[in-house]
Amino acid sequence: MFPPDAVPAKPFVGSMADDAEEVPRVLSAFRSALATPDLRKKILFTLMVVAIYRIGAVTPAPGVSYPNVQACQNAVQEQGVYSLLNLFSGGALLQLSIFSTGIMPYITASIIIQLLTVVIPRFEELKKEGQAGQSKLTQYTRYLTVALAILQATGVVALADRGALFQDCKDPVIPDNSIWTLAIIVITMTAGTAVMMWLGELITERGVGNGMSVLIFLNIAARIPQEGMNILQSSGGVVFALILVFGLVIIASVIFIEQGQRRIPVQYAKRMIGRRMYGGTSTYLPIKVNQAGVIPVIFASSLLYLPDLISRLVGDPNSNSGWQVFLKNYVVNQSSWVHVLLYFSLIIFFTYFYITITFNVDERAEEMKKFGGFIPGIRPGRPTAEYLSFVLGRITLPGSLYLGIIAILPNFFLSITGPSNNQNFPFGGTAVLIMVGVGLDTVKQIESQLMQRNYEGFLK
Repeated sequence: MFPPDAVPAKPFVGSMADDAEEVPRVLSAFRSALATPDLRKKILFTLMVVAIYRIGAVTPAPGVSYPNVQACQNAVQEQGVYSLLNLFSGGALLQLSIFSTGIMPYITASIIIQLLTVVIPRFEELKKEGQAGQSKLTQYTRYLTVALAILQATGVVALADRGALFQDCKDPVIPDNSIWTLAIIVITMTAGTAVMMWLGELITERGVGNGMSVLIFLNIAARIPQEGMNILQSSGGVVFALILVFGLVIIASVIFIEQGQRRIPVQYAKRMIGRRMYGGTSTYLPIKVNQAGVIPVIFASSLLYLPDLISRLVGDPNSNSGWQVFLKNYVVNQSSWVHVLLYFSLIIFFTYFYITITFNVDERAEEMKKFGGFIPGIRPGRPTAEYLSFVLGRITLPGSLYLGIIAILPNFFLSITGPSNNQNFPFGGTAVLIMVGVGLDTVKQIESQLMQRNYEGFLK
């Protein structure tokens, strides 16, 4: 209906030379970033906060026997129920460190507040109030984060004390399991989550990139060397090299799709305000192929692991009852086809659900009509909302399939990498989605700051 913008293509001859020129250009951009005093200060400040965070991630909580934790970690390697939490904590969960709860309470709180803005009128009004309303929502997010951190820390400590976190472990990881000791551990882990939230906000204000996203990126990146070493030791150098090549292909594919978007042209009519003419401009409304981001994958993973987690809390962790065996063999076991089909179906469902909640086509159509904007060939108002809904539905289908395929890739490589590496395949699932997304966003922010100072950027 709308022809694509005509962009002159580069000639094939000389394209390899152009690509070769990109390497020194990127190196020059890094040199320019470090040569700029204020940008260099932001980068060094971010690295300092990252170092402080990693120290806290390996510091055990008071009352925890660190030698026993290290000796018992091998017993939990095959337990996939903790893989998501361990991934987002950078391995701190299975070390029972002061940052064991990780950043997941903040992520969950942010998602809950975002969904409540659609349900609660008060939150919707705060969202429309601008900076003041957003500050209030941020305050609510902090309070909810602390509450969720208390619940998660209590669950982790209870699982560790009952032997459900480290199964088949002879030595207790918490030697003194008195109420006072357990309460101190819970308070310490909750305070660790609050400190992580504060560090993330410091990076956002005084560093480079979004602070919470940088911390998540750091947690995932910290797990890759260990996972790669496990694959190398269990499967050999040939399989390790093939996985590296396959990982590069996956990363390139994810970058290509993450950058893809459907640009809906929007025209604004001219308006006379006083003696000046406003409007008359042409722009576009971008709709990404992956409009939902990584949120559907987190929802699906959490929902799949929730039944097994509840069964460990309320039942005997060493029991072999029928429903616990079914959950372990079919729902939690990542190599099971039941798990794969459930996981894939839940991702598609949550993709449509989350986009429907967060992208309100009626509001977008009303905003365009209010400011005199319209889509060429489409009447303002209700027809525009129907057209946006049609386009969103068409582009959400490949986006949801893309998320599902990337998320279940680790399940198809269990037989190659070995069962000991089934928790976090280094180049698939949630890890690669978050790392690519955060990496692109951080590079774009540095790029924009370099462009303000007339330097060549990373992506130019």
